[in-house]
Amino acid sequence: MNHHTPGHLAPHIPADDWNRAQATGQPVVIVVNGTTPPGVPWRRLLIPFAIAGATVAGGWGLVAALCFLLDAAAHTATVIAGAAGPIGIGGITLRLARTKNT
Repeated sequence: MNHHTPGHLAPHIPADDWNRAQATGQPVVIVVNGTTPPGVPWRRLLIPFAIAGATVAGGWGLVAALCFLLDAAAHTATVIAGAAGPIGIGGITLRLARTKNT
């Protein structure tokens, strides 16, 4: 098929329009409307859920990291308080940590 014959792409072009275009040398513009595929547009649905899932996973990751850091800080404070023993100022003694015996 050369560019002079419309072929099966344009059976709707009226003969007089085709002949006039051939005589004047004007191009014939064929507009093909795109059709949307039937069914559910999965990409349009999956992208927001993927973003929401990543946000939730990141939030839980931040909560887990915060819990880990608070746990490490509590253990560090316990070790330091146990090693320091009682702290006294002017006759008032403050025990920061209890020994296992008492």
